Parts: sequence; structure tokens; C-alpha cells
Amino acid sequence: MPIAREGIREIALATIVLGLLAWGAGWLYWPIAIPFGLVWVWVISFFRDPKRRGMFKSGDLCSPADGTVTEISSLDYYEPIGGPAVRIGAFLSLLNVHVNRSPCSGTVRSVCYRKGEFLDARHAESGRRNESNTLLIDPDAPMPGPIEVRQVAGFVARRIICHAQLNHHLAIGERFGLIKFGSRTELVIPQRDYTEILVKVGDKVRAGLTVMARQRSSVAEDNEGPNRRSTVQHRGVDRHENALSVAARAGVGRSEGLST
Repeated sequence: MPIAREGIREIALATIVLGLLAWGAGWLYWPIAIPFGLVWVWVISFFRDPKRRGMFKSGDLCSPADGTVTEISSLDYYEPIGGPAVRIGAFLSLLNVHVNRSPCSGTVRSVCYRKGEFLDARHAESGRRNESNTLLIDPDAPMPGPIEVRQVAGFVARRIICHAQLNHHLAIGERFGLIKFGSRTELVIPQRDYTEILVKVGDKVRAGLTVMARQRSSVAEDNEGPNRRSTVQHRGVDRHENALSVAARAGVGRSEGLST
């Protein structure tokens, strides 16, 4: 399995330290070396970076991270979006893949890093108080935006990595960063009458594969087609009625000519 390049330093350090400990323990009693070997395997697996290619429909928003959905909140007004919004929070355990991916195709409007605390990533206030990095994306038309993705450090996670840059165009599911050792990722989207949330609290999600939400075509757009067809039908009826009226008048004229 591919390994995230961001984890090379940690893997090298773990290999040296755990290798020496396992070697020393093996001299005393070889079974003692097994736990060190298991920890080394876990470090390797933590930085796994599987290739993913999701299949998405128009309006789909995929999960930006692997983990478990811990929050779905409706926000009456969210300033970065400029209106009502929905926030979906996912907790990443130490066993999850920690690579972050773009939830939609769009252009990066801003990247904002903020220092903060290191509360447990499952804490309700962690998104607001913890160290974080926020990505604001202007999605490709016709999806409403902007879309916000927030990488939040946790009690164990102490380093956030983000490769996305200002004005950089991201494809849906494209890899843009990683959070090391346990964390939280939030997706904030505009709330419209036609917004569908496709996950619930407790669901397991995978970055670049799981569809978290869908922004369907607006009601006006959905109804535009039927209205147009209805208008055409009415016009057809009008033309038919006009033709009958002309024919009737012509018939009356011929009748008057015969009677004279």
C-alpha cells in the first residue's frame, strides 16, 4: 500500500527507536520484542495513503476525511458562507487513514491557519477552540458556495499539513493534506431548500468515496422544464383553437355567399 510522504520522518524515527528497543528486548527474552514490532507496524499503517477514485453525480459533496460522523448541525448564519449552513464533523481515530481530500471541484479562495488548544477531537468545542487550518473553496458552477473544509488538531494530533494554495483548483476527491495522529475534520456547506444530507451521526465515512451531501438543482431549475413544456402545450392549443376559428369563419362566409 502507498505511504504518505508526509510520514517518512516519523516512520524513519520509529524504525530506529523501536528497532533498538526490540533488539535490546530480544537479548533478554525475545517475546518482549513483539510489542515493539506491533507498534512499528501501526506507525507504518497510520501513514498509509490508498489510491481512491470515486464516482460522483452533479452536486455531490464527498467526505474530506476517513472517520466517524460525530456532528451534523444546522447554522442559522455562518459568516464565511454568508448565510445559513450545515456543518458535518467527523472524528478520525488513530486507526483511520488521515489523508484529507477535497469535497468538491473548485478553486481555493483562502487558506487560514489558526493556533489554538488541543482538546480531544471528539469534544464539542474542539472545532472552535483547537488548532486548525481552514480551506475555503469556490465550487465549480452550478454548485452553490463557498464550501469550507476545516482540519482540526486533537489531543494527540499536533501537526496539520495542507498543500492547497490560494487560487489552486482542486478536483473532487483530490488529496490536499494530512493531520498527524488523531484529529477532526469539518465540512461546512450552504444550506438551501434543495440541500440533502446523506449521512447521519455514527456513520463511517471514507475520504474521496463517501458522498456526505448533495446540492440538487434548485426548485426553480427543477420546475423550469415542466413549465416550459406546459407553455408550449398551451401555445399549441391556442394555435389549434385559432385554426378552428379561422375555418369556422371561412365556412360561414361560404354559406352566406350561397344564400345570396
